[in-house]
Amino acid sequence: MELVPTSILSAERCHLGEGPTYDAATDTAWWFDILEGRLFEAGLGSGQVRSHALGRMASALARIDAARQLIVTEDGLYIREISDGRLTLHCPLEADNPRNRSNDARVHPCGTFWIGTMGRHAEAGAGAIYALYRGEISQLFPGITIPNAICFSPDGALGYFADTATNVLYRVALDPTTGLPRGAPEVLLRHRGAGGLDGAIVDADGRIWNACWGGGCVDVYSPQGEHLRSLQVPARQSSCPAFVGPELSRLLVTSAWQDMDEAARAADPEHGRTFVMEVAASGRPEPDVKLASQ
Repeated sequence: MELVPTSILSAERCHLGEGPTYDAATDTAWWFDILEGRLFEAGLGSGQVRSHALGRMASALARIDAARQLIVTEDGLYIREISDGRLTLHCPLEADNPRNRSNDARVHPCGTFWIGTMGRHAEAGAGAIYALYRGEISQLFPGITIPNAICFSPDGALGYFADTATNVLYRVALDPTTGLPRGAPEVLLRHRGAGGLDGAIVDADGRIWNACWGGGCVDVYSPQGEHLRSLQVPARQSSCPAFVGPELSRLLVTSAWQDMDEAARAADPEHGRTFVMEVAASGRPEPDVKLASQ
């Protein structure tokens, strides 16, 4: 296990911290506490952290433009006005299935948005991965229990995703111009150590950085699935990474205390906090999501 310089970005303990992303134009990091319906905003230069109540479970966001974000929630995709936090429904997503909620999501380099759903109690096979492309939502991969690790190669020709319940990371060939699959997914790797495959991001060199839920680390893999590094995270239930900072050389990692009893929380004193790690790597700017009107 590799130790790197790590600081606490937010000492606020997230019940289920998830979905971090970074807006380079404003040097602002965003992430969620899914179960508490909160969106966090952190100015990295100032260190100021704000919490926004959303009134619903939400798990991920994408930048539309300088004034708007697209928020992935338990019943649909909402446009959020950054200035005042106002939410407007853009399109429903499994709104007729109250047993499910949203989970992992990420924007393809071309602007297509991949979004995962899952059962609220991780019911087997209840979830799926969808794509928002040219304003239309289509289902890509059904029958997933806990969709995670959605990310893409720098050229957009490969997509990755995992089912945490089976600890399998898949790779699928994509059309780089649409972000949609060209074939069936194939198994890239099976995680056999402690913990489970959770959120992931790809760096500028195509390496996959995967948070290990229950393993207290971020594992780094080559595009061929070779394990390269394991970086220790100060909280056991590390959940999702994002490259942040002007050089995109630091790694923000969220964590959670979901399903931890009092004894487990006491044994994991930094549980639920949000960290920034010095990782000696280079990330890529997150692309803006493209809507039908653009």
